[in-house]
Amino acid sequence: MSESGPSLSQRLDALPFTRKHGRVLTGSGLGWALDAMDVGLISFIIAALVQQWGISKGESGLIASVGFLGMAIGASLGGLLADRLGRRQVFAITLLVYGVATGASALVGGIAMLLVLRFFVGLGLGAELPVASTYVSEFAPARIRGRLIVILEAFWAVGWTAAALIGYFVVPASENGWRWAFALGAIPAVYALVVRWGLPESPRWLAGRGCTAEAERIVAQFEASAGASRTSPVPAVGAGAAPDVAGSGLSGANVAARSRVAALWSPEFRLRTASIWLVWFCVNFAYYGAFIWIPSILVDAGFDLVRSFGFTLIITLAQLPGYAVAAWLIEVWGRRLTLSVFLLGSAGSAVVFGTVHAEAAIIASGMALSFFNLGAWGALYAVTPEIYPTSLRATGAGWAAGVGRIASIVAPLVVPLMLVVGGAGLTFAVFAVFFFVAAGAAWGLVDRRGQALDDR
Repeated sequence: MSESGPSLSQRLDALPFTRKHGRVLTGSGLGWALDAMDVGLISFIIAALVQQWGISKGESGLIASVGFLGMAIGASLGGLLADRLGRRQVFAITLLVYGVATGASALVGGIAMLLVLRFFVGLGLGAELPVASTYVSEFAPARIRGRLIVILEAFWAVGWTAAALIGYFVVPASENGWRWAFALGAIPAVYALVVRWGLPESPRWLAGRGCTAEAERIVAQFEASAGASRTSPVPAVGAGAAPDVAGSGLSGANVAARSRVAALWSPEFRLRTASIWLVWFCVNFAYYGAFIWIPSILVDAGFDLVRSFGFTLIITLAQLPGYAVAAWLIEVWGRRLTLSVFLLGSAGSAVVFGTVHAEAAIIASGMALSFFNLGAWGALYAVTPEIYPTSLRATGAGWAAGVGRIASIVAPLVVPLMLVVGGAGLTFAVFAVFFFVAAGAAWGLVDRRGQALDDR
């Protein structure tokens, strides 16, 4: 406690959940849902293009992977830019980039142009996700921060369900159904304008840049929304006085991108950085390897396109209860235990899904995989921004996501080979191994359940 009263961080953590918190969560969550809709749609569109254009499995994998290449680059750059330019600004720009590129994809006449546009879609999408989770975590009160980030991640299930509905009703409806699906993905371009002008900047980031008056104004608005009032100015948290981060020379304000990345590997953060990168890599490989290919795998198993998409829709609906359970457990068990348990559940479900053949068993094991895997994603997004200080938070989250996207590039390319060599059984057994490794790596992370964020 300083002479001028509670710090900005303490004031934010002392707030109850207000309507303004709800607006930040919903505004960011809708952007997240639209992202998920785009990622989900490509799995249905690939299955349709295999039939309409006669593209090979190798070309299908390339269409999926080029988007993930863009994601890898976007996630790394987005985090760096968000630590320099602000969370809200980068959030809006990334939505605009991928929304326009997705809409333009509806007009393509061949694979070459589709690949180019999918790269730009990935560039925007990859940058947006870690920025959004960082943004919400910096507004959330400490006692419910993990729960709010899992709820934010739950918007992914909403978007993926929308993609499944579009895939079921729109894509097979006509020869141009996949084009209409892409056109619907242009919605984020309009939504970007709402984000840019409708949401406040993170006061923690503003204070770290020395903009304490603006940070004070935003925090005061949240306090007023909660029925509280504040008249004394907030101390200049992080404004030129932030402690050096593990001897790296990092101090919250104008820091070179190279210094930020190097600071992730300073002695204080080395173990957690290695652990979070490994978790992100393994979870991305298993998740995108499985869910991008599930519609096509079901078609190969003898189900027609509409029936395959219908099964995928049912499997997708299990994501929502997965998020709900993870959101409850993350503030009861903590981040690491919740994350590891859901990853182990994902491993077991993957083994079963790869070995069953009856319709009921396929749906049940697919729903279990969906439940556990997306619950794990919620816990992962909750813990990632918490393990770094404010001056490194978006950079750390962005680079973890970027490393994970390397796996999401590789997975769609190697899945066709695994399916040829060992079928679905071998393929999903490999996914189970990746989930198991991620569950172990989760224990190298710090667990800040109920603790204030590090505002250095």
